[in-house]
Amino acid sequence: MDIEELEIRDFIGAQRPFDQLPAEALVATVEAITVRYVRRETEIPETEQGEPALSLVRNGAVELRAETGELLARLGEGDLLGYRASAHELAKNHHYVALEDTLLYRMPASVVDRLCDEHSQIAWFLAPAGAGRLRDAVRHHDEASDSPLNLTDTRLGDLLGREPIHLPPAASIRRAAEVMSAEKVSSMLVVEEDVLFGVLTDRDLRLRVIAAGLDYDSPLSDVMTMAPVTASVDTNAYDALLMMARHRIHHLPVVDGHHVAGVVTASDFIERHTTSSVYLAADIHRQDTVETLAEVAGRLPLLVQNLAAAGASAERTQRIVTGIADALAIRLLELAELKFGAPPVDYAWVVAGSQARGEFTIASDQDNALILDDAYDDARDGDYFEALARFVCDGLAACGQAHCPGEVMATNPEWREPLANWQARFAHWIDNPDPTALMHGCTFFDLRHVYGDAALSATLRSSLLERTRGNTIFLSHLTGNALTRQPPLGFFRNFVLSGGRDETGVLDLKLAGVVPIVELARVYALAGGIDEVNTRERLKAAGTTDELSESGARDLGDALTFLSDTRFRHQARQLESGIEPDSLVAPDSLSRFERGHLKDAFAIVRTMQRSLAQRFGR
Repeated sequence: MDIEELEIRDFIGAQRPFDQLPAEALVATVEAITVRYVRRETEIPETEQGEPALSLVRNGAVELRAETGELLARLGEGDLLGYRASAHELAKNHHYVALEDTLLYRMPASVVDRLCDEHSQIAWFLAPAGAGRLRDAVRHHDEASDSPLNLTDTRLGDLLGREPIHLPPAASIRRAAEVMSAEKVSSMLVVEEDVLFGVLTDRDLRLRVIAAGLDYDSPLSDVMTMAPVTASVDTNAYDALLMMARHRIHHLPVVDGHHVAGVVTASDFIERHTTSSVYLAADIHRQDTVETLAEVAGRLPLLVQNLAAAGASAERTQRIVTGIADALAIRLLELAELKFGAPPVDYAWVVAGSQARGEFTIASDQDNALILDDAYDDARDGDYFEALARFVCDGLAACGQAHCPGEVMATNPEWREPLANWQARFAHWIDNPDPTALMHGCTFFDLRHVYGDAALSATLRSSLLERTRGNTIFLSHLTGNALTRQPPLGFFRNFVLSGGRDETGVLDLKLAGVVPIVELARVYALAGGIDEVNTRERLKAAGTTDELSESGARDLGDALTFLSDTRFRHQARQLESGIEPDSLVAPDSLSRFERGHLKDAFAIVRTMQRSLAQRFGR
């Protein structure tokens, strides 16, 4: 090989996907390459040697434009363009133009096809759609980080290993003890005609029977725990663990519809998952002061580092962090009621934003509110709920959840209102979608119940969905608001960079990547009357309706996963280095593989934004 061919080989061999080729194949590829110099403002031909060509930018810059002249992307050194390189099939009326004097390495389609046939790595990368490449990357990470010990992906029903052991309420305590001993179980379900009446545990036998000197022939109805807390077979196992910790129970009956399916115990969870998240969640509900709660919550950053080191995904980690945030709020509300007395009227403590969506991170601040029963009287009840809100929000701040800079908290009287006022406010936002209304709506339309009277929260969400479903005027404005944040793709060298901590160029993976997907999912959900709040669940549900194609939902979900995982790993590295976590990532800190997939993810977001704009005329 001459000096020029050696230089071409070294450059191509450092670019994806050609860095996966064995040496002989790389040399053969170089021999088939044509070097083309393209002057600025010159259109790049689609063919090479009479057939479509794949081009690799050696230096310079290239613009991809639509027939209308709209800029679709700008490509730079190391980027591919043309045959089999586009994240989406290139329309016939799209064309590439050199933005500046540009040097290209070009290979005919026949050479590209041969490489794909002979090398699966090349075929995988040069799939017709970038979404497919991204999906494979996401799936590979999920498989690598998956574990049978993971509770966040485990149905409660999957923990049931045997048919339920049960007796009727009239059965004797003696008979229950005999069956429990024979079956080697620590609890007995009390069931009649397939209806769960109660549960009897080893602890009940010790305290309510033996210690109390009760006749062993007494019926189970005399000593059982009546109307026990239950969970559905479809309940997430981690959520069930939090439920058990909150209620301080070690046995949880599981139901399948109206039928009793079995019971799970604390040991079932410990056998499946022994990481500290289990103990941290349980420890929260044992604390009796804000100070000790703050000490427990102080272990959360280390837990997140451990999860990252174990290969946990961002989604799983966010669910764990959200569950712990919920547990902290619940325990603080319980302590508030002990401190200030029983509430004068029913109320619901709700969360908004990322916590509502189950996407909370250790860098998130608190967004919460109070929905009060319409029997609320400000003169009579106002001081109580003001004190309760202040106690809880300050307690959350002590536990690491910063006060919301915009005061979107229950301490703000604006977000501490009776149900009727909330409904009127939602109606006003929807009927008059000005910028302020959209700003508040994007926070509170993602609303989730945490504590108190769940009927209040459910009523508000129901009235919200009734007003937004099919409301094209409101959805048009909401779409316009969602399109104000564009992914950082399509400018010089492909990424739009902003200043970071040291004013170096960075990508804001939250505002420029994750948030646009969250906002797209919100529009789809409200348009279709979908009650889901979690972004991934919204996309899945929308993909089964006319609002969003199944492939579009899947592509956006994969983009969200890759962006979130990249952001999570970045934050974990910052925590390990003692730096306050953020979402600002320098492209140079990422591998070429990661940068390439970020481009795929951003391209998907931009394409779906355009689709939504066409759908609602923005």
